Amino acid sequence: MTDLHLLNHLESIITENRKATFERILENRTRHFTVVLEDIYQKHNTSAVVRSCDIFGIQDIHIIENKYNSYVSNQVAKGAQKWIDFKEYNSEEYNTDICIDRLKSEGYKLVATTPHNDSCMLKDFDITQKTAFVFGVEKAGVSEKMMREADGYLKIPMVGFTESLNVSVAVAIILNDLTTRLRNSNVEWQLSEYEKNEKRLDWCKKTINNVDQIIERYYVDNQKIS
Repeated sequence: MTDLHLLNHLESIITENRKATFERILENRTRHFTVVLEDIYQKHNTSAVVRSCDIFGIQDIHIIENKYNSYVSNQVAKGAQKWIDFKEYNSEEYNTDICIDRLKSEGYKLVATTPHNDSCMLKDFDITQKTAFVFGVEKAGVSEKMMREADGYLKIPMVGFTESLNVSVAVAIILNDLTTRLRNSNVEWQLSEYEKNEKRLDWCKKTINNVDQIIERYYVDNQKIS
């Protein structure tokens, strides 16, 4: 549970402008949609996806590392990784299975992005569903396991000779379309007040210099008072 007294103390340290920025961004953050990257090994792609998630208000990114390790380049992500929550699956033999089980237990429908199969067109996608969008590498796409376990498939309409988009471009196109529609809908897509407080505290800690010492001093002072 978020320590609201500590949150109030830390918010008294940051500027009013920074607090206002946090509030503006929190009003547009969502966990109604989330993004899953499966074995994306090019760091510029992963970094660009992280940046897009931040821009379009996606709070969580799930990263599966079965074959490759993912890296985020600050030069590409522009610091976006500081404000996003990463869920990483890289320590077990069955990382994809663990990610699938977690997302389904949290009520997400798994939608694999692919130009093939009987995929739903982007414009026809039902935004009322709590959805995890799964992206794989360009040529191979998502794994066979993920394709079997997916609740649906999604594709971006293409009218050229090329049948696939760079993964970071595909993420940006899909998120731009779906989050825009989401914000203009009656779907309850925003973070709960509890989740917002969690992020307020987390972002304050990431903003304030020497925050560990400040927090330690705060608790020492409060013990003296009590």
